[in-house]
Amino acid sequence: MLEELCAELVWLQAQDMTLCETSLLIHPFVLTDFVAYNDFLSQCDAALADLGLEGQLQIASFHPDYQFAGTNPDDIENYTNRSPYPMLHLLREASIERAVSGLRDSAEIYRRNVRTMRALGIEGWRRLWDDGA
Repeated sequence: MLEELCAELVWLQAQDMTLCETSLLIHPFVLTDFVAYNDFLSQCDAALADLGLEGQLQIASFHPDYQFAGTNPDDIENYTNRSPYPMLHLLREASIERAVSGLRDSAEIYRRNVRTMRALGIEGWRRLWDDGA
């Protein structure tokens, strides 16, 4: 997975930004254990640094069992970073900066997502998930 990640980071950086701003690495059979996946994220950060891509690209992480520090496994805010399979979302820093440039506080995106998830609740989330499957 680390080799695939490095190759994809290099590939994304080489693409014309007007044609490709982001990339996803999704692997249903690797890093299915969240603790192992979470540990792998430090290797992802090191790969960005080793490739000289810090400040140019970043990696957002998603996992079926995603859990933020200080939360319980079924706390609804964890679902903002849950996905059907372990996934890495590779993004250009410039794209993120452009997306949040009109916001006073970019952290409001996360807070709004958590508020939405809390209003939806676990049962509401499950209904949406089942409808989309």
